[in-house]
Amino acid sequence: MQQRTRVVVLRGGPSEEYEVSLKTGQVVISAINTEKYDVLDVVITKAGEWLLRGMLREPRDILSHVDIVFLALHGGYGEDGTVQRLIDSHGVKYTGSRAFPSAMAFNKAMTKDRMKDKGIKMAQHMIVGKDMLPNLHGTVSAISALFGPRYIVKPIASGSSIGTIFAESPIMLEQALRTALGVYDQVLVEEYIAGKEATCGVVENFRGKNHYALPPIEIAHTGDVFDYQAKYGGGTEEICPGRFSRAEKEEIESLAILAHTELGLSHYSRSDFIIANDGIYFLEVNTLPGLTTESLLPKSLEAVGCSYSDFIEHLLMLAHRHPRGI
Repeated sequence: MQQRTRVVVLRGGPSEEYEVSLKTGQVVISAINTEKYDVLDVVITKAGEWLLRGMLREPRDILSHVDIVFLALHGGYGEDGTVQRLIDSHGVKYTGSRAFPSAMAFNKAMTKDRMKDKGIKMAQHMIVGKDMLPNLHGTVSAISALFGPRYIVKPIASGSSIGTIFAESPIMLEQALRTALGVYDQVLVEEYIAGKEATCGVVENFRGKNHYALPPIEIAHTGDVFDYQAKYGGGTEEICPGRFSRAEKEEIESLAILAHTELGLSHYSRSDFIIANDGIYFLEVNTLPGLTTESLLPKSLEAVGCSYSDFIEHLLMLAHRHPRGI
């Protein structure tokens, strides 16, 4: 009898997206074919401890006995390259992107720097750190002279739109920066781009294409920004396929594939955009997008007739058959 492939699903983690990751991992576990795979459910606590069946275990003890790691983590530790470096040190295959591309994509400023020469529209931005707090009024004046009059303040490295603040004036921007810098060492201030929000997933080696763009989703919400509460609080309408013109749809898909390839990502990703009056703006890319029942990527998979379990199987096969270069 052939031995089943051993898969460990990592979920939780020491990030602000702990709860979302727990949900992603639970849905992933329920979707894995247990006739083909032996599945281990490992919860990483907010303190970074690895728990198997409720018992504290060292990562090396788990990783030395598995074939594939399914990364159901989100946010810091899971998406910033930290856990990828740990798994790489044990020579185990895993789903998603490698350590360096993960770290680059997780850092919104680095992503912008990498994409700036590709002819893509992006919101103007400035990085603001805690060291600027003593002269924050002057910093805000400098930002206002460069772009405005409305702004988005967000952590440089975070997901699920956690910590995102909308500011309608320089006065509100200064207040938002004081609040954000009370939590984060550095934040990104972007000009607010008004328009229709969209997101588009990319899957590798899918349906005969090296990079397959899933149908772009239109995100309709009542607030000024698609923040964490809007994403998971049920106050948002997600329309898939979105109400885009054919030209807009094709450009969104092309840009999502460009972001995925230019940043050197692997297996799958999801990029976010604003469709404004003067064109389509790239916002950011997610290397381990949410896979909960409320998440966006599963909706676009459903729209093309791909079941959740088939997608999870596809990611496991990608991890097994297509090892990535260092």
